[in-house]
Amino acid sequence: MNDDNNRLPVPPLPDEGDCIQCSNPCCGGECNVRSNLHSYNWLGDIPGGEADFDIVEIHFKNTRRGFYRNTSRLDLKEGDWVAVEANPGHDIGQVAMTGRLVKLQMRRANLRPDLEILRVFRKAKTADLERYEAAKAREQDTMIRSRKIAADLGLKMKIGDVEYQGDGNKAIFYYIADERVDFRQLIKVLAEVFRIRVEMKQIGARQEAGRIGGIGPCGRPLCCATWMTNFVSVATSAARFQDISLNPQKLAGQCAKLKCCINYEVDTYVEASKQMPPKDTILETKDAVYFPFKVDTLKGEISYSTDKNVPANLVTIPRERIFEVMALNRNGVKPDKLSLDAAERDLEAKAFGDILSQDAINRFDRKKKRNKKKGVEQRESQPLGERRERPQGDRRDRHDRQRGEGTMPRNDLRRAPRPDRIQRNRQPKPNRREGRDGSQNAQNKG
Repeated sequence: MNDDNNRLPVPPLPDEGDCIQCSNPCCGGECNVRSNLHSYNWLGDIPGGEADFDIVEIHFKNTRRGFYRNTSRLDLKEGDWVAVEANPGHDIGQVAMTGRLVKLQMRRANLRPDLEILRVFRKAKTADLERYEAAKAREQDTMIRSRKIAADLGLKMKIGDVEYQGDGNKAIFYYIADERVDFRQLIKVLAEVFRIRVEMKQIGARQEAGRIGGIGPCGRPLCCATWMTNFVSVATSAARFQDISLNPQKLAGQCAKLKCCINYEVDTYVEASKQMPPKDTILETKDAVYFPFKVDTLKGEISYSTDKNVPANLVTIPRERIFEVMALNRNGVKPDKLSLDAAERDLEAKAFGDILSQDAINRFDRKKKRNKKKGVEQRESQPLGERRERPQGDRRDRHDRQRGEGTMPRNDLRRAPRPDRIQRNRQPKPNRREGRDGSQNAQNKG
């Protein structure tokens, strides 16, 4: 047996400039699970999209970003490593966005107008990158040792990550705490042990999950680690609207908080629930009394059972039928059965008529027969909705009324008698055989 037939197809090699792992030219050559760090310049192909704007957006480790002014007019492109101004020293970051798109991003971030914007020093040199890599190599060991120091001091906090500055003179410690923590003593100990400037920054459980990353129960990477940039509070009422089981183990994500995806469809369920009858509606028929058992909000159907607690004789009906039976029960009428047969549904649909026939595709293909006959036969041949009954004397009365008001149409003014001709006594034209004075012509006598 030939083994070549069992081999999997080899994927094509990425083009020049594409990422080796994802073959995406937009990821800057570094495929990361946190794709929300990378931005696509959708104004790059538009003329004038790369406007003369001297502020660029730089992103650092994890989700930290910042805006810096390119005072030296460097030719910066997305993905370039640059050395930027820091307090104190300098930091190393990667250009994420340039041009007019940065102005829109600053407006979206609601930055204060009096905000001081730091500068871009230069493009990162080889020595800068080597120092930056050496600082990054110390982050894991620093995080482990700082956790032990915080535990020895009795602080109820968890240090989740450490980020060193590009020059290695400063480090940001990200921590999680449920209560207020006095870490003044911790800062002094960390500064003495690591010989650096210490900055403490508190984050939430959702931010920590986004920084760490992982795979969710849906089988895809976490939303907070891929595309989400801000976090909205999730309430248990969102799960109740969608009829989700209030099981804490199923509703909680990897951050031990309610899953962010519970909020994705809650607005649709709220709008659909407004068109549904109350969930405690009881329907009565001549055979039995039906109790609601299961509600399908998006489909607009409710399953009814003859028993409150056990699914017995389940009948699934749409909301239109439910409102109809409710109206009958309010009037003291009980229908024979809860659901309608297929034949009854067709008869009910025909009773309302085809309201969409006017929008049929082939409505222009039908040839209309023109009836040249006038009078009652033509009006009777027309459909009832298109008939127009005109009184016999309507037009004549309208013309008489317009003559009296002086608003008669122009075409009829030519036919109307002139006032000066009405006042003048017109004589009849003489006969051909008579003279102008009325005497008979002598020549015509003979």
